[in-house]
Amino acid sequence: AYEMCGRHWSSDVCSADLERGAVIIKMAAPTYSVILPTYNERENLPLMVWLLNKAFEENKQSFEIIVIDDNSPDGTQKVAEQLQQLYGAEKIVLKPRAGKLGLGTAYIHGLKFARGTFVIIMDADLSHHPKFISSFIKLQKEGNFDIVTGTRYAPGGGVYGWDLKRKIISRGANFLTQILLQPGVSDVTGSFRLYKKEVLQSLVEKCKSKGYVFQMEMIVRARQAGYKIAEVPIHFLDRVYGESKLGGNEIFGFARGLIQLFLSS
Repeated sequence: AYEMCGRHWSSDVCSADLERGAVIIKMAAPTYSVILPTYNERENLPLMVWLLNKAFEENKQSFEIIVIDDNSPDGTQKVAEQLQQLYGAEKIVLKPRAGKLGLGTAYIHGLKFARGTFVIIMDADLSHHPKFISSFIKLQKEGNFDIVTGTRYAPGGGVYGWDLKRKIISRGANFLTQILLQPGVSDVTGSFRLYKKEVLQSLVEKCKSKGYVFQMEMIVRARQAGYKIAEVPIHFLDRVYGESKLGGNEIFGFARGLIQLFLSS
């Protein structure tokens, strides 16, 4: 609500305080903060932001999009700046970094600036469609879940655009994780999730992994801590623009991280 000299004006948008004779407008914190790490996503970012804005506006939900760009050589940061001018600094928050420092640390960096009660993490390459966010939110409210994660491997979910090799790698990683760690979810390597902010803050303090192993460790640590986790089936679509960042180093890192988690849990 607006607040001015002790009087309250009806509004859900912001409040105003009188300071040194001037009225200072303070925007209320959004309910949802979307952390969007980017690296060479100049073609994908404008459409992703448009889809996110559409999804939240249609459901009348307050939000912010925190773009964490790791000094992309393709000019992603410049595109992000143009989007900020278009949508406004209260919706598009830019927190770039000096170089490519990893996915896990990007979420940790973005969390420092997130003002929402809930934090949504997702990929910026359009493989995660924002249309599923409303299902995440609905399920979270119904069960007061601490985490709602998207799954490609439950009934109703699926993967589109991957070759056989990529499907085998993903399925194999999830199969091994189920056997060794028993995480209680069907898709441990997915990176489309909704967290209560305080839960995410607690988990990132415990996680030691970087890169793609980060997502797996977050779920394992959440299970160990007794947090309530729910799943929403999603359709994962391989990127249209740009190149996949999954390579041999990431696969080796995942295998090593899986073994380390098994030995420590």
